[in-house]
Amino acid sequence: RWIIENDYLEAIIALPTDMFYNTGIATYIWIITNQKTPQRKGKVQLINAADFHVAMIQSLGSKRKEISDGQIAEITQLFGDFEDVQDRVKIFDNVDFGYQRITIERPLKRNFQVREDRIEIFKSARSFARLPQEQQRRILEVLATLESDCLYKNRDEFIGILTDAFTGAQVNITTAQLKLIYQSLSEYDETADVCTNRKGESEPDPDLRDYENVPLREDIDAYFEREIQPHVPDGWIDYSKTKEGYEIPFNRYFYVFKPPRPLDEIGADLIGVTDNIVEMIEGVTDGIVETVGGILNG
Repeated sequence: RWIIENDYLEAIIALPTDMFYNTGIATYIWIITNQKTPQRKGKVQLINAADFHVAMIQSLGSKRKEISDGQIAEITQLFGDFEDVQDRVKIFDNVDFGYQRITIERPLKRNFQVREDRIEIFKSARSFARLPQEQQRRILEVLATLESDCLYKNRDEFIGILTDAFTGAQVNITTAQLKLIYQSLSEYDETADVCTNRKGESEPDPDLRDYENVPLREDIDAYFEREIQPHVPDGWIDYSKTKEGYEIPFNRYFYVFKPPRPLDEIGADLIGVTDNIVEMIEGVTDGIVETVGGILNG
């Protein structure tokens, strides 16, 4: 990001695979300068030289290819021309690589029930295990007094019931312990009421949180309304978590679609393979029959 925002990146050249002794992965040359010519300012040149190579006479570890002098000269010429060449050279503005990573929140909706399986979740919490055994016992006794068949779909209502139960039993619990209890006794429920904070604002559900990369050239709100809101109408953007970043998906820019082979051609190949297998099986079968016949006649 720092390199692109300061306009230091002049070009990236994609090299062939198997170019280095200890790795066969694709590699790239980054050309960085603080002295761009006027025509290159604010722009980045991508050169696809992945197929510029000749086979080595003898491999050196993973190094099986090298770039000839003529190919080096051609790459240098492409760089110097600074022009778009189909499937070979593309020129972009710096901003084309930028994006804003937005956080999509959805409301927290939970139902609450004092079921045995949910109580087990509460008992497995580390903070519960650290409590004195006497306090553990008293908390579980209070929970046992609540109706296990009753399903609550409003968090504030359930918290009120818990508070009354512990107050009536004269069992003191902290706010953190109360939160652990009602969180352990809850699960996601689309039909439940939205959980809100003290200001009446919807609380986000961490499990439903999602992220989107919005191009810098696009307006965040317009993108959200067009691409996201139709699928999550109750979602919203948490602007405080928005971050800027840059990525250069080199292969995506130079991807060339290759249509699949015609079905007739694939079918003919399958028939040919099947016929070969049948011939092999028949040959083996005939050989077995002859061998068995010879043994019996002998």
